[in-house]
Formats: sequence, C-alpha cells, structure tokens
Amino acid sequence: QNPKTYAIVKQLLAEGNAGELQKYFGLRMEFGTAGLRAAMGAGISHMNDLTIIQTTQGFCRYLEKNFSDLKKRGVVIGFDARAHLSSGGSSKRFARLAANTFISQGVPVYLFSDIIPTPFVPYTVTHLKLCAGIMVTASHNPKQDNGYKVYWENGAQIISPHDKGISQAIEENQEPWPQAWDDKLIDSSPLLHDPYAMVNKEYFKDIQKQCFYRNINKETNLKFVHTSVHGVGHKFVQLAFKAFDLSPPFAVPEQKDPDPDFPTVKYPNPEEGKGVLTLSFALAEKDGARIILANDPDADRLAVAEKQESGEWKVFSGNELGALLGWWIFTCWKNNSRDTRAIKDVYMLSSTVSSKILRAIALKEGFHFEETLTGFKWMGNRAKQLMDQGKAVLFAFEEAIGYMCCPAVLDKDGVSAAVITAEMASFLATRNLSLSQQLKAVYDEYGFHITKASYFICHDPKVIQQLFDNLRNFDGKNTYPKSCGRFKVSGIRDLTTGYDSSQPDQKAILPTSKSSQMITFTFANGGVATMRTSGTEPKIKYYSELCAPPGNSDVEQLKKELDELVNALEKHFFQPEKNKLQRKTE
Repeated sequence: QNPKTYAIVKQLLAEGNAGELQKYFGLRMEFGTAGLRAAMGAGISHMNDLTIIQTTQGFCRYLEKNFSDLKKRGVVIGFDARAHLSSGGSSKRFARLAANTFISQGVPVYLFSDIIPTPFVPYTVTHLKLCAGIMVTASHNPKQDNGYKVYWENGAQIISPHDKGISQAIEENQEPWPQAWDDKLIDSSPLLHDPYAMVNKEYFKDIQKQCFYRNINKETNLKFVHTSVHGVGHKFVQLAFKAFDLSPPFAVPEQKDPDPDFPTVKYPNPEEGKGVLTLSFALAEKDGARIILANDPDADRLAVAEKQESGEWKVFSGNELGALLGWWIFTCWKNNSRDTRAIKDVYMLSSTVSSKILRAIALKEGFHFEETLTGFKWMGNRAKQLMDQGKAVLFAFEEAIGYMCCPAVLDKDGVSAAVITAEMASFLATRNLSLSQQLKAVYDEYGFHITKASYFICHDPKVIQQLFDNLRNFDGKNTYPKSCGRFKVSGIRDLTTGYDSSQPDQKAILPTSKSSQMITFTFANGGVATMRTSGTEPKIKYYSELCAPPGNSDVEQLKKELDELVNALEKHFFQPEKNKLQRKTE
C-alpha cells in the first residue's frame, strides 16, 4: 500500500520490463543471523514497507512460540537516520511499522522516539529484561541500503538456529495482518513506551564504571576531533565525554548532523581510512587537536587517528586499536582489583580473523583469552555464557574496528569505545606518551603482531564458489595447497567443511557453516592468513598476521616478510586477473 513502491511496480508492468521485475520479485531477501540487509526499493528483494511487515510478522510469531511471557515483557525497537526518497522508505517508518505489528498482537513495544546508536538496543534488551530487540540500520553500507538487525533476550545478536526459525516463520506469515499498514494506531496504544530518556540516563551511568581517571580527564590539555560521518553519533559522544568529565570534542560541522545522503563521503565507512577523514584532518589542524575519533553512521564502530611528530596522521588499524584498548582495560582492571586471585576468572575475546595480540597479553599476564568465529554475534553470545558462569569479560574486539569495552552492552559499541580511548590518551599524555608510542611499548612487551587485511569485490557468486573450490582441489581432488609461492603451508583450517589439519581427528573446534566460505592457512614462517566471504557485502576478504616473540624488534623485516606473503596470497590463491576481481583501491 505504499504509493511510491506501488507506482514503481505499475510503471515496470506498463513497460513490460521483465528483467527489472525479475530483479525485484525473483528472490526474497534472505533472513540470516545478521537479520536483513538490502537496498530500499520495491519488491520482495528490497527493504520496503511490505517486506518489513512480513519480516516482523514472522519474527513476532517466532517469539510467541519461544516466550510464554512475551506479552508481559515485550521488545525494543530503535532506528537510525537512513531514508530513501524515491521509494518512501526510511528507518523511522520501518521501525513504526514493526512496532505496529507487535502492538496489534498485544505485545508491549519500547520504541525509541528519536534516532539512537545501535548499541542502545542490546543495552535496553538487557536493562529492561525484554524478549528481543530490533535495530533498523544498514550501519556503514551505501546510502540506498537499509537493514533489520535482531537481538535475543540475552542482549546478543541472534545465532543459528534462530535465523532459520525466523526465516521459516516469515515464509508462513506473508499476508499482511488487518491494520498492518496503519502505523498511526500505535500513538494512542497503552502498549507503546518510549525508553529514550531512561536509556540516555542509565547507559551513561553504566559506562562510567569504566572511568578511572576523572581528575586527569578534567585537567587534560589534549584536544579531540569527533566525526559521526552524517550518522547518529554526535550527540551521544558529546554526552559520553561529559559523563567522563572530559571537555567536549570538536565536532566536524559538515558531518555532525544526520544526513541520509552522506554528501561529503564516497562511502560512509571509517574503515576505508583517510578518505573518510579528510574533513576531520582539516578541523584538527585548525583547532590544534592531536587525536581524531570517527564513528560509523550507526555509531557501533570506531576509527582513531593521531598526529605524529612528523606532522603526518596515523590511522590506527582495528587490530592496533584492539591492542591498545586491551592493554588499557586490563591495566585499569589490574590497578583497581582488590583480589589478584580473581585473574583466573578474567576473560578477553576476539574473532578468529583478528590479531592474536590479546592471546599474547593473556599468556604473560595470566588471564584467559578465547577466539570465536567472525562477528560480534559470536563474541556477544560467548561473553554472556561466561558472565553467567561468574566470569568477568573485560573486553572483546574484531579487526573491523568493533570494540566491546563495557559489559552492559554485549555488542560492539563505538560510543563507549570513543570515550575510553579519549581517557586512555589523556592518561598517556601525563606520561608524555602518544598512542603510537604506547602501541610500540605494548608490542615490545608482548611481541610484535604485524597484520594486513584487504578485500576484492566480486559480484558473481559462481566465481567466488569456483575460487574456493579450486583451493580445496588444488593438486587433484580434495587436496589443499602445500605452498603459496615460496611460502610453505604447514596447516589448514576450513570452517566451511569443518576440516582442521592440526587436530588429531582433523575436525575443526570452532562451529562450521556451509553457507559461507572461510579457509585459514598457517605457514611455516609463523604467518597466518584467512580468506572468507562477507555476510553483508559482495566481497572476498583476507586477513594476515605475522607474530614475533617479545624481544624480536626487527619490525621492518617482519613487515617486508608479511608484504611478500600477502602478494603471494593474492597472486596464487585469489588470481584476480583470471577471476576478474576488483581490488579495494579500484
């Protein structure tokens, strides 16, 4: 019943445009553990009023089946600032339609009245002990996209088998229920609650438990620049600085207000590095700020840059910031822990494609480190399991600039990560240390961990399948490569098939998934490289790392060795020319 999408479809019918209609209606969006992520537009392959109603009807029925007290506890729904003029879709409209679906079935809905960062949804699920949460966002995807992200009652993103259960329930509930389109009904419903004021108070109270140097914060001369890249982060990072008694960061004026067109950047993704930070660098130079904090549009990720002695700007990789935050959070815990024996119950987590620096710190300091599959859904669920066993999970991170610094949110959170980074930098400044100098000190103490990650773009699933099939049948059927150029392969773990050459029974310990590609190669020189497909973008990604024991300080030699390994990986395993893959830089 949305007049804009209706008109688009009528126009295509009038033109007899079968090709476009096939694109719109040929295949329903797949509901996976990341929920939905697709372009806004007409048809069942896109995010629009109808597909939001259908998805929420299925999710509602699935929750009714799983929770006898759903009508007592309810769900939370949040949204970002995305909007799409030509199809009339927007995150706010989708959130209201979703709320209407639940309320029509007698389920209480805590619908935020304004835009929020994604981490506020899992925070609210936990804080109010709700059955589930929905965040309408496409994070840092291109402007035409939107998404529907789902959290379970434990405050973490859903994992299998919930995705399959919800997907099946969507298939069974496609006919919109009576009044499904009339979202005005919710405004007068006693089942509608607005958690905005409460969460804005409680969240900032909770993150203050991670504030250890209030006096230094009050007096620091360090200046920060913050950009929210046309997303939701501005107001909330300002509030976080206030909660920590830090002077507010300078906000990049052209990017501080939400704008669904993201007019000043090609991609609204701070992971892409310096291109997204051009305006931040200019403002920092003007105001004499040494550190830049950049959130992605839904403020669940954080990129950090620091001005070096040379005048150059260094943008920290996700692994480097993970090393710094891991060191900092552990140091703060150690300095404030009454009981040194408690270290046996302390944990840190990172995903299997992230740097193993936390493992090195854990080995030396005596706490536990665990790796999980890629994505915060795994780290959030594992953290909750450990916390339920009385363990303290201090920190979790993934190389894609995602950090969980505060146990009140079991997902990545760019707001708390920004303010904790600012406190760490302020503390280091009192010791005349920069973030870069402290990073070197961490590597000196725990061993250098040099990482390099990138990706190729490929829009043809057949090519991707063929590329991975070739790796599994490299020298004849069912044989993996024994070398990559001059680098000898010493171990293989394939989390698509469940094979792991290092295990006695050759079976992988981490969960396997046939629906996504992921192979990790260990090399005789101590290098590790993982190749995997992305769950949300048409990319084949790779991650590589070379670790040296403490005391090996020939960093340049390590970097050279890793560069050569990566070049060999691209040439022999990706074969970009043969497979017509597009490089990141293109």
